[in-house]
Amino acid sequence: MGDWDTFDYDVIVIGAGGAGLRAAIESAERGCKTALVCKSLLGKAHTVMAEGGCAAAIGNVDERDNWQTHFADTMRGGQYLNNWRMAEHHAKEAPDRVRELESWGALFDRTKDGRIMQRNFGGHKYPRLAHVGDRTGLEMIRTLQDHAIHQTIEVHMEVTCLKLLKDGERVSGVVAYERERGRFRVFKGKAIVLATGGFGRAFRITSNSWEYTGDGQSMAYHAGAELKDMEFVQFHPTGMVWPPSVRGILVTEGVRGEGGVLRNSEGKRFMFDDIPPLYKHQTADNEEEGFRYTQGDKEARRPPELLTRDHVARKIMKEVREGRASPHGGVFLDIAWIKDRVPGGAEHIKKKLPAMHHQFKELAEVDITEVPMEVGPTTHYAMGGVSVDGDTQMTNVPGLFAAGEVAAGLHGANRLGGNSLSDLLVFGRLAGEHAAKFAGETSSGSVDEADIKQAFADALAPFERESEENAYMIQKELQGKMQDLVGIVRKEDEMKEAIAVIDQLQGRSAKVGVDGNRDYNNGWHTALDLLNLMTVSEAVARSALDRKESRGAHFRDDFPQKEEAEANHNTYIKKGPDGEMQLSRKEKEPLRDELEKIIAEEQK
Repeated sequence: MGDWDTFDYDVIVIGAGGAGLRAAIESAERGCKTALVCKSLLGKAHTVMAEGGCAAAIGNVDERDNWQTHFADTMRGGQYLNNWRMAEHHAKEAPDRVRELESWGALFDRTKDGRIMQRNFGGHKYPRLAHVGDRTGLEMIRTLQDHAIHQTIEVHMEVTCLKLLKDGERVSGVVAYERERGRFRVFKGKAIVLATGGFGRAFRITSNSWEYTGDGQSMAYHAGAELKDMEFVQFHPTGMVWPPSVRGILVTEGVRGEGGVLRNSEGKRFMFDDIPPLYKHQTADNEEEGFRYTQGDKEARRPPELLTRDHVARKIMKEVREGRASPHGGVFLDIAWIKDRVPGGAEHIKKKLPAMHHQFKELAEVDITEVPMEVGPTTHYAMGGVSVDGDTQMTNVPGLFAAGEVAAGLHGANRLGGNSLSDLLVFGRLAGEHAAKFAGETSSGSVDEADIKQAFADALAPFERESEENAYMIQKELQGKMQDLVGIVRKEDEMKEAIAVIDQLQGRSAKVGVDGNRDYNNGWHTALDLLNLMTVSEAVARSALDRKESRGAHFRDDFPQKEEAEANHNTYIKKGPDGEMQLSRKEKEPLRDELEKIIAEEQK
């Protein structure tokens, strides 16, 4: 095993996306010795794939927008299973975080009078998404990194964390390895912030990049933290479906926000067929303007393509299953139709959606200013994750914090588009603030050398095995079963089958062998990822099996309606004393009276 390098910090941030960078900046600015540990290269975070915009009630395009409306939209989109304290923080603080990002150099698109431009997005009552064309996440990462390099933050790139270390009940560090050479590292810290993102790589079709294997959720679970609402996995309605090499790559909701419409193989704009009852007095008398509905005492219009993501994804799957799919098994997303209706025509589309134009031109040889795109649902985002306190972002394990997609609470049963980027800024800052406070109020914990050696021995075990079990094949089988049995549409017998398969695959994972040595060994990396993928997959399947209703992103074919008996609880997963996965239900915390009044007023 050899020696390992040891590093000592006040605050360790694991993950260098938007949440991790913002947490590290906050921690460093509060005087803490801060480490930023990332699985990939700095700048390669999955945040760069968030294209459409950052939701914040600035009110630049529609002055009626305010934090109360944003709060109500977020709660409604999450089917009221949200941590309402987090939703309140988010709605109130998002405008300040966007303006802060602008002050740090972010170059947002502008209105004619020079203010930050905002666009429409699904589930938002008003144009709310501050954006940089369709490259908003990339600009966010660029800005945060440019700001972070002026702080006293030590960055450890291409380092994968394996296991959290504890001193009694509190965290005291983390064991890790360098991906390039396979050398081990130990990071000691008074506080740790998880900002590792989601677990889309547990599914076959996903917009998520290779890093998204549930590392943070799994490490937290095995350290004694609770996971929450893992049944709620968002399937984005529009991912690329052709060619196969890029299947699942995200097609931003910004395409629909700029006027893109969905059509089936018959050319019909099918989203008009099933407008949810929330929208009253709907009519399809003018497809270009959308359907009419009442909003308070005023009439409003909304394109049906901008209904919530769960609804749009299921409608697309319905068209595919009923034989009205595009040639490659999706549907058509058409932005070219607006070319003759807007000044500038094709150049307007290229200006508004430069990344999408480039993506389809390069990867699919499709010019989106001339012909429709072929799209279909893709695993996109985890609403569930590590359970955290709504004010501090700390888990039930002292000293362990979480922010961004790895943490549960803000989005409830379904996330609204654009809320992810403002989530990273708001709760990255909060996690960094409270991690720094925790570190300032506590002494360094100890790390057990026996635990460290055991963690590294476990990591090296695949090299000691003579086995025909292959990590890539096990991962592929898991992804296929999760996609088919715990995907967009779920049934009891299929989820029970999934749990049995996961149990079998866990047994096979323990026998995986790898060849070669630790240098540049992707087979070894994949073998080490399997524990995390198995953990989060089992948590998703067990949570989904327990919730006997359809709500938000969780759709049960055998329980297709919302059930009042299921409406008032969140689902929790924790590790039992014998290592078994334990599931429990906890009642939602009642809303404060003034927040109840806000929601009631917005529903009028």
